[in-house]
Amino acid sequence: MSQPASPLPQDGGSEQTRLRKAICRISALAYERGFTSGSEGNVSAKLSDGTLLVTPAALMKGFLEPHHIAHVDMQGQALGDGPQPSSEVGIHLVAYQERPDVGAVCHAHPPHAVALTVAGVDLQMPIIPEAVVTIGGIPTAPFGIPGTEDLGETIRDIVRCSDTMVMKNHGSVTLGSNLIDAYKKLDMVEHTAHILWLAHVVRGGLEPLPPEDVQRLLATRRELGFTNRNTLENRCGL
Repeated sequence: MSQPASPLPQDGGSEQTRLRKAICRISALAYERGFTSGSEGNVSAKLSDGTLLVTPAALMKGFLEPHHIAHVDMQGQALGDGPQPSSEVGIHLVAYQERPDVGAVCHAHPPHAVALTVAGVDLQMPIIPEAVVTIGGIPTAPFGIPGTEDLGETIRDIVRCSDTMVMKNHGSVTLGSNLIDAYKKLDMVEHTAHILWLAHVVRGGLEPLPPEDVQRLLATRRELGFTNRNTLENRCGL
């Protein structure tokens, strides 16, 4: 599948050049790990001037090059004559609007996480100790039609509370201070979901950790230096 070629913007500066390359690398990692397929999923990063770099519409995420990345304003409008952003840019806009601390967003379709939303399994359930301490519960957003303006609104309340979430029957959204941080949380979401999937296969049901153990685990977060938003800790939306 050929990808259209065009030169990098001449006024992007080192920050934009670096982030374009990083978005391509993160997109390729997500593709290689099976978190996306074809042209699915999208990745973005915020520039210091408040504008965004976002993966483009309809191109395979495993084969992006820096000049493919769209440059948009905070309304999602392409700047200059460059590529158009993903049709799901609204997810990213909502995340940055609600969370000024966020520097990058990954939206992917990790198979086990999505499958559990289809099956109605609550990923907020505290089961895996490492997940409790780090990303916490993983809230599920209501179903939204992909590619529509309304899709971003399905996660607006959740992004205020959590750095990780799944969208029912659709995919995941992870927020980070930078691209590596957002990708790391995507990796953790799917790893956690995979374990829960296997537990369902073996047992047919899941039993959460006792509340006292959850509280003891959460008490270690400050000692370990975790400051990300964790719904099991902040109880937001629960």
